[in-house]
Amino acid sequence: MKLSIISPSCGAIVALLFAASLAHAADANGKWSWTSPGRNGGPDRTNTLTLKVEGTKLTGNVAAPGRDGKVNETAISDGKLDGDTVAFSVTREFNGNSFTAKYNGKVAADEITGKIETTRNGEAQSRDWKAKRVTDAK
Repeated sequence: MKLSIISPSCGAIVALLFAASLAHAADANGKWSWTSPGRNGGPDRTNTLTLKVEGTKLTGNVAAPGRDGKVNETAISDGKLDGDTVAFSVTREFNGNSFTAKYNGKVAADEITGKIETTRNGEAQSRDWKAKRVTDAK
């Protein structure tokens, strides 16, 4: 005697629902914003991230105020979206030196929460970042 808790047709439906949930990628398209502490106790700096998703490829740029207050835009590289996880790098030049920050985070509705990893003077550093989706005021 063979007992079956789930009929073959119910099993197929469960498998399809599971596959569909895995295939759904979070919506990372658009503009995102967050603040970071200013240098030497200065005012907080507002950063803006613009993302465009094509399949699993992520492109865009990060705009942040420089030391002179002028906003600098830098293209992201190595961008990818895997489900609800975003990852990309931003490389900036300063006084002839190259500085790369690696961003990763989880997209949940209108928020990205994650870590920014850098290396400074040979030491790995990590800090949290939390961006909110920028929506047009109505």
